[in-house]
Amino acid sequence: MVADRNYSGRRTLKLFRKLAIAGLFALGFSGSAHADEGAIGLWTMDSGKVTVRIAPCGANLCGSIVGLAKPLNKEGQPKRDKKNPNEALRSRPVMGLTILSNMKPAGENKWKGTIYNADDGKTYASYMKLGGSVMKVKGCVGPFCKTMKFHRTTKFVRTN
Repeated sequence: MVADRNYSGRRTLKLFRKLAIAGLFALGFSGSAHADEGAIGLWTMDSGKVTVRIAPCGANLCGSIVGLAKPLNKEGQPKRDKKNPNEALRSRPVMGLTILSNMKPAGENKWKGTIYNADDGKTYASYMKLGGSVMKVKGCVGPFCKTMKFHRTTKFVRTN
């Protein structure tokens, strides 16, 4: 009888270990998925006007436009970077344009770099702060800043 109890105890312990490992494995692939992503991924502006893909670029992060609510101008042509100070760049499409550049870590869930605004053709100091599935992006000129709120998304419509 003593031998049976030891065998049964070892089987129970093995089963418990397998269940514990399976549970930890499942947690690693479900609940913590968004927490581990950080800022990398797709983000849609609160207004729905633009969707940006944040991705690594070198050691830092960059953000490019991958979706626009209104991708065409009044003439029905794709929107262009017509206010760019560099004349040679004014014909490039806004779709695909890198607007967040050189975003370096600046604390936990914070980055700083630059943001390009195709609406006025200017580049501003920029700060990103991640809070769950919401990212606040600030563009600043001196002490004056404008904050935009983005929400993590998994879908977008790319229109050329």
